Amino acid sequence: MSETKYGPHNPHPLSQMRTELVWEGKYDEFGRRREVDVAGLAMPLQKIETIDEPRSRAEAQGYLFDQEKAHRDDFRNRLIWGDNKLVMSGLLDEFGGAVKLVYIDPPFDVGDDFGLSVQIGEGQRTDVKKDPSIIEFVAYRDIWGKGADSYLNMIYERLVLIRELLAEDGSLYVHCDWRVNSFIRVIMEEVFGSRHFRAGICWKSSPGHSDQSLYGEMQNTILFATKSDNPIWNQLYQDYDEEYLAQHYQKREADGRRFEDDNLTAYGLKGGGYEYEWKGVTKLWRRPIESMELLEEEKRIYYTKNGVARYKRYLDEMPGSPVSDLWLDISRINSQANEKNGYPTQKPEVLLERIIKASSNEGDLVADFFCGSGTTLAVAEKLGRKWIGSDLGRFAIHTARKRLIGVQRDLHESNKPYRSFDVYNLGRYERQWWQQEALKGAEEEHRAVVLHFFRAEVLSSAPSPLLHGRKGTALVHVDGIDSIFTRGELSELAKAVKAAGGKKVHCLAWDFEMDIRQSVAAVESELGLSIKLHRIPREIMERNRTEVPPFFEVALLEAKPVVKKAKRGNGKTVDLKLVEFLPSLTEVPSRELEALQERAVESGFDFIDFWAVDFDWHPNEPFNHHWQDYRTRKDRTLKTVSDAAFEYECSGKHTICVKVVDVFGCDTSITVEVNV
Repeated sequence: MSETKYGPHNPHPLSQMRTELVWEGKYDEFGRRREVDVAGLAMPLQKIETIDEPRSRAEAQGYLFDQEKAHRDDFRNRLIWGDNKLVMSGLLDEFGGAVKLVYIDPPFDVGDDFGLSVQIGEGQRTDVKKDPSIIEFVAYRDIWGKGADSYLNMIYERLVLIRELLAEDGSLYVHCDWRVNSFIRVIMEEVFGSRHFRAGICWKSSPGHSDQSLYGEMQNTILFATKSDNPIWNQLYQDYDEEYLAQHYQKREADGRRFEDDNLTAYGLKGGGYEYEWKGVTKLWRRPIESMELLEEEKRIYYTKNGVARYKRYLDEMPGSPVSDLWLDISRINSQANEKNGYPTQKPEVLLERIIKASSNEGDLVADFFCGSGTTLAVAEKLGRKWIGSDLGRFAIHTARKRLIGVQRDLHESNKPYRSFDVYNLGRYERQWWQQEALKGAEEEHRAVVLHFFRAEVLSSAPSPLLHGRKGTALVHVDGIDSIFTRGELSELAKAVKAAGGKKVHCLAWDFEMDIRQSVAAVESELGLSIKLHRIPREIMERNRTEVPPFFEVALLEAKPVVKKAKRGNGKTVDLKLVEFLPSLTEVPSRELEALQERAVESGFDFIDFWAVDFDWHPNEPFNHHWQDYRTRKDRTLKTVSDAAFEYECSGKHTICVKVVDVFGCDTSITVEVNV
């Protein structure tokens, strides 16, 4: 059998291969490149909150609000909770080709977890260390299958979507470290083209430390790419270092002003030395004489010991050294810095300020799809940019919301303009997508997945269609994927449990009717049952998830209106008083649960981190933040009675909605009726 001969007319298959980063899932079983199904992923975003508290506060108290200050009709910024792959797909119709700058800080290390200490109460600092397997930092856990292949596929899909959102003059910055920077760079060059990869910025993020024979880690990488050859670029400068100043700006005027003398040839004054008489003094000047006379009048000429004229370049007139790709002048956040909020991956604002100033202009749209504590969004707001931010973590959205409210207040108090922002999620649309994509539309499969993560067994022969599982001696009900669990369902479920001889039931639902927690006690007393309400965590929709996410029990919240006579006219003002709050402690580590349970019963208000009031709430409309109060890292005090002094335009019956977010990021809402 003759050996196959390869050559110009029969090239070897390997000779035609190109250098390429390949991972499992990049190609299908037929060798075809898998494309990102943008159309199939697109789904509508649901607005759940609207936030412009300074304006709402002023209008509620009858004060004229400056329309220009809020830019309310200009653009409403967006903070979105959900999988950024679905979020970006949902934004494409409205914002495709419109975003000028995207900065992302995705998780560095596949499989790496981040712990968090949360503060409780306002007196002596009490920290609770949440276990990495329990905390809600979904965006900073490995949710992509514990492997590099799934991580790279995740990054690739996000970069493709970012490219579609970017304007032609837009830019992308990806923050990473040594674990993944080489992989991400190759993917960025594949998505944006090698010629559009601009820089690998080295940021000295910490002093570094040595670990025996290992080098100390002290840098991060920020990869910079553009969509086209002509991106937005604003050259930035930084102060000269002392070594440069000592070498170049040694000379000083009598008043101490520093300067460097330079050859006049650099200023277009060519020619040899000629002696000229000027004001009775012989000068060795270069031609043309008119220019030399002007410089002499301005005292810009310095003479060497040989009498040669040189130009004075003053230090205070120089912009500084152009910013390079080595950033040594930005330190990590000091532990006592005002901006520090305790978020484990928080970056300093000055870092984002440099990026936003360099690659966007005032009024441009900036986005961050791993927004974490909201640093990009806060800096964008302060610099007059529009912004869109998203994150998968519930606690990240809560932290960013508080921070951005603080920015609104600070800018308003300083008489500086700001924009309103709205909070969105994907809600039931994300669940519907998950049901069709992963569960093939089966409600039975949905219940099976929920019961699996709740660690409950499926009932093979259920005594009632409302009973789906058993956990220990308790029965379990799983509400529908598109349903809101109502008081009516609560009553029917309780009867079914009683008829089946049960004593305890866990009710698992995606959403609950407002105030349902207050109806549970009455039903429990009437039928002698124990009823536990748990929210189904959206984390169960994550592909390849094996860890059990927390099923938060619905907290108990009570509040009542406070009605007073208005200071002006014959009207009345309304505020809201928190009466009772019993937090859900489902996710608290077992070693700390007993102590925290006692504290929660004694002082549930210690667990409130944030609360807000919508004094004119309407069903199926976004929650409007008329008033808010929240704890900060340095100020742990919290009001339990609002001071909005809200006045209604029309007398009669109104519905107030109060939203409370606890220190773990779990929110609880109830409605209160008031008659004025």
